[in-house]
Amino acid sequence: MPRPSSLTRRELIALAGVGAGILILGEGVLASEAMSGPASLARAGSSESCDSTEAGVSENPKAAASERSPEGAAASPEEVADSAAKASMSLEDLPWNLRLVNKDHPLDEDFPLPDLEEIIDGYAVDARIRDDLAALLKAARKAGHDPVVCSAFRSHDRQRELYRARVSQSKEEGKRGQEAKDDAAFWVAPPYASEHEAGLAVDLVDGDYQQLDERQEETATQKWLMKHCAKYGFILRYPTDKSAITGIGYEPWHYRYVGKEAAFAIAESGLCFEEWIEKYLDQDNA
Repeated sequence: MPRPSSLTRRELIALAGVGAGILILGEGVLASEAMSGPASLARAGSSESCDSTEAGVSENPKAAASERSPEGAAASPEEVADSAAKASMSLEDLPWNLRLVNKDHPLDEDFPLPDLEEIIDGYAVDARIRDDLAALLKAARKAGHDPVVCSAFRSHDRQRELYRARVSQSKEEGKRGQEAKDDAAFWVAPPYASEHEAGLAVDLVDGDYQQLDERQEETATQKWLMKHCAKYGFILRYPTDKSAITGIGYEPWHYRYVGKEAAFAIAESGLCFEEWIEKYLDQDNA
């Protein structure tokens, strides 16, 4: 596989579709394999991750069904490459699995909910990533680890609740006005700015240590996940040394789906997702 520095626009767009096909599984297929029990919180509302007031109920995919307007399957590498070759590439041209979601690039208010598939106990993700997520969890368990899903898809309303709760906590800590909002946004993304709302992110913790703090990185489960997640199309989204760029504090539990080849390329590059996307947009539009 070519190194990131050698990837062309055509290759970047093409790799985005690899490993991103849809496989709709029946309910409960993964539930028999996934870990039971919700993750507990180290600090209420302290991170852009596990839901602080819902034990195992991040979002009911059936309840959200009436709001869905699912996109089609990811375009094949050839289809996307042919399309990209006709025009300069921008963020809007990137396929769904490479969509950049953050405070600077929030989801549109009319963003259609993805077609959701349940993982376990009410937690759901975009159906297009469920198969790879199932494989990741199964492989981790086979290796003797205990990954626990503690957050997945969130509705915009749920994200708003979490953000407001964190703003209140920041105010209790002595911050006021915009300072409180900025401090909160460093730990909990505002509504429409979280990858959880796109169904592309999942928070995983070690069954033996379910606290959301930096010690999570020291667990055997997280060490295995960080080492092997790219094989299944995931990246550790918020690395410890990239907070100034991502705008989110270090989260050694938040994994984002980007597709297998993209995940390997990002891991090899040493860049965070924002840097990687910007580099290739700049390179290919030069």
